[in-house]
Amino acid sequence: MFNVAKVSAIVAVGAATVCILAAAAGAPVAQTPIKVLDEGNKTMTALSYVGMWVTADGNIRHELLPNGRYVEARGTREKAYQGRYTITGNHIDYVDDTGFAADGDFVDDVLYHGGMVLYRRK
Repeated sequence: MFNVAKVSAIVAVGAATVCILAAAAGAPVAQTPIKVLDEGNKTMTALSYVGMWVTADGNIRHELLPNGRYVEARGTREKAYQGRYTITGNHIDYVDDTGFAADGDFVDDVLYHGGMVLYRRK
């Protein structure tokens, strides 16, 4: 799991993209473009969606990492799929490490993806 205490972040703003540079202790620095959604007075970034998302039965689990990577677990397979994700507004695009692409949408703190409904694990 991601340890916030061990991360330093530098935020650079350019065009409509916020670049987050995060480095965990001893890990290489990764640069991830994060799209910004401005809804009137409320600004949301892709970082708002970082964390664990699970189906109601807990069988499918998506961990969205702050570096733009994800890990999907299915049943007892903790790393069934891994890859990159990008978020634009409330839409997420996934590309796993084999090149398979999928997408989904966040609506009222629920992720709708590939016919599945995933809820934020708090």
